[in-house]
Amino acid sequence: MTRKRDQQAIESAVRVFLALPTGAKIVVVAIGLVIGGIALAVYARRPGDQAQNPPQSGPVPPGTVVFMFWNVENLFDDHDDHRNSTDEPYDNWFATDAAARKMKFDHLTEIILRQNGGNGPHILACVEVESVRAAELLRDALNENLPAGAGKYEHVAMKELAANAGRFMAPCVISKLPLDSARTRLLGKNNLLVLETHVVANGADLTLVASHWTSQLSDDGSKKGSGRDKYAHVIFDEYAGIVAAKPDADFLVCGDFNDDPESDAVANVLHVTGDRAAVVSGASPPRLYGLLSGKPLDRFSTIYYDRERKASIFDQIAVSPGMLDDRGWGCDPDTVTVPTDGMSREGKVARRPWRFGDRDDKAVRRGYADHFPVVVNLALRQ
Repeated sequence: MTRKRDQQAIESAVRVFLALPTGAKIVVVAIGLVIGGIALAVYARRPGDQAQNPPQSGPVPPGTVVFMFWNVENLFDDHDDHRNSTDEPYDNWFATDAAARKMKFDHLTEIILRQNGGNGPHILACVEVESVRAAELLRDALNENLPAGAGKYEHVAMKELAANAGRFMAPCVISKLPLDSARTRLLGKNNLLVLETHVVANGADLTLVASHWTSQLSDDGSKKGSGRDKYAHVIFDEYAGIVAAKPDADFLVCGDFNDDPESDAVANVLHVTGDRAAVVSGASPPRLYGLLSGKPLDRFSTIYYDRERKASIFDQIAVSPGMLDDRGWGCDPDTVTVPTDGMSREGKVARRPWRFGDRDDKAVRRGYADHFPVVVNLALRQ
């Protein structure tokens, strides 16, 4: 009966409207539009619907912010997504073997939470992460194992790759400090593994780029390094545009570059240098200060190639001149370390990462990842 009465009321209102003179009809329509606009504005501003607004947080105590980058080696989630032939062995394995999956996350958590006096880094950037769910599972594992009173990891920034991507080995950022989800995006085209997000605290904005460049084995060009050149060009173009608009912008790029700091792609295309004076001089093209540029392999190598019996610094961090001044975000380059305690594989090579391996690995005990992490102290000023 209620539905019938409503229908009768609508039909009556329509008859009244049609009987009105033309001028009156225009007035009624105008009033309706105004009321509708007000309702829409109220709806759009209702509490809890703030996804496109910058992140809101209380003041963050100024001081040291520990940053960590790590290639975590094939971190897959608990869903079988039927990936391509290269990723399917990990995708299916982690989805069906809860014990192996837990071991992988436990091993990563063990190393990550050693940093910053046992409280874990404030900001963690990773690569070789399958999905947002894998990143969230790592966040949850970290939070479950944090010591009492330590700040929780509340923010995850990641953009999943398209279905036609090659390997699902994307970057992600897990942070105790706010990340601006509205400005989190992948840079470049064709599924380049370059993630940009923004860490925003106390009104200071840090542009953070995490990336995983084309490997030495799968470089996609006839010229050696051309695949990595694409990554370097995309990141440099973003950086150059930012500092052209704001010369003292705070910008940090990190990643597994699959090339040493002195390589052409890193030194001449991305314009990373260990010459601090050249970085802060404001010369053109703008430079980035490489925290591992010129560092000795016996203390800073991050990967070891068994076949070539060679150690390399592929995992790197570089910062803008704005990170070297005394305003907003800052960086203390002298604090950069490549921690290896407990992560080196037993044997004759001192700096050989102890990998976790795959399902068919016959190792008595699995390790952590096939890269060492890189850790540095940033500074957040008042």
